[in-house]
Amino acid sequence: MNTKHRPIAIVTGASRGIGAAIAAQLAQDGYDLLLCCRKNTELLENAAKSLQQEHNVSVTARCGDLGDPVFVSDLFRNISRLDLLVNNAGISKTGLLQDMTDAEWLEQMNTNVNSVFYLCRAAIPVMLREHTGRIINISSVWGSVGASMECAYSASKGSIDALTRSLAKELAPSGIAVNAVAPGFIDTEMNDHLSAEEKEMLFAEIPAGRAGTPEEVASLVSLLAKAPVYLTGQILRIDGGWI
Repeated sequence: MNTKHRPIAIVTGASRGIGAAIAAQLAQDGYDLLLCCRKNTELLENAAKSLQQEHNVSVTARCGDLGDPVFVSDLFRNISRLDLLVNNAGISKTGLLQDMTDAEWLEQMNTNVNSVFYLCRAAIPVMLREHTGRIINISSVWGSVGASMECAYSASKGSIDALTRSLAKELAPSGIAVNAVAPGFIDTEMNDHLSAEEKEMLFAEIPAGRAGTPEEVASLVSLLAKAPVYLTGQILRIDGGWI
């Protein structure tokens, strides 16, 4: 296959859940991929090999701390072209704010917010050379309405929403669109701490009556990647009508 003009995408937090589904969708869409995660090296490498074989695209796996600017700089060392950056990496810890340690707060902010800053900062000059590109940040409905027992996570996603809107204004003159996808309750490992009874109570609040799937979020990311560049600075909820 001629790979000269095949689009290139970076997906963070790609070893499982929503990130893995986004990687699979983009591979199906014909993107060459650079997939990143923090520690699930074997899982990420196996996924990369599988996607490469199934879709005949180039897939590279890199594991490291995306909240470390040195690692991010190294990640971009040999990247000369980039069509799409998907900032999906994120963690959450449930509990009362008064019980949260400094380390727990800083870990969530570093993973959920600082990584997005470092990656956007590195990606923008690459996209500017081509005067085109897309940045899609994975936020959460809690970024706009907040969640009890998830103050740090909600604060981090609210920061992502604000960054998305601001950066969209900076980059619109250069033909680069910046948007965010804000999932509601999605069936991933991040929500495995909830009991079956707790999940049923949540489903009763959601007009769609169920959890969303990682594949549904991935489908929205795919659509955004193809959308007109005039669609920028938006936070698109995918929550079954919940919020």
